[in-house]
Amino acid sequence: MTTVMVFGTFDLLHEGHKHLFREARAHGNRVVAIVARDATVSDVKKHPTRYSEPERLAAVVGTGLVDFARLGNHGDVYSVIEEEQPDVICLGYDQTHFVDKLPAELAARGLSPLIVRASSHRPDELKSSLLKTAKHTYTAIPEKSV
Repeated sequence: MTTVMVFGTFDLLHEGHKHLFREARAHGNRVVAIVARDATVSDVKKHPTRYSEPERLAAVVGTGLVDFARLGNHGDVYSVIEEEQPDVICLGYDQTHFVDKLPAELAARGLSPLIVRASSHRPDELKSSLLKTAKHTYTAIPEKSV
């Protein structure tokens, strides 16, 4: 079994995120989604999420496109990779946070998953930062509860 891991905030879950999940599936037969902790999002993005950790986690599970979803770890954000031991890490097309140190962190922990980057899917309209500022409300949260 080949496990593929994806990471994200998934605050305004949209078709671009679902595209990421589908592309991850193309690299393996088990997709694990790591949903960022509220504190991590606040540290990284300098603003709170619209939806709570449980709501975002439930929405990711509710897509039916991942086999397992869990919250990440605040502090040592790389430890979740050690815990889950993925064969492949599929990064979003625009994902930058933690990515610069990822190869060194994996090597230091004795891990060697393949790192792939997903293609973009309508980035001019389906980017969370754009959807948050749009006049219309777009959200798929919660799709179904955990």
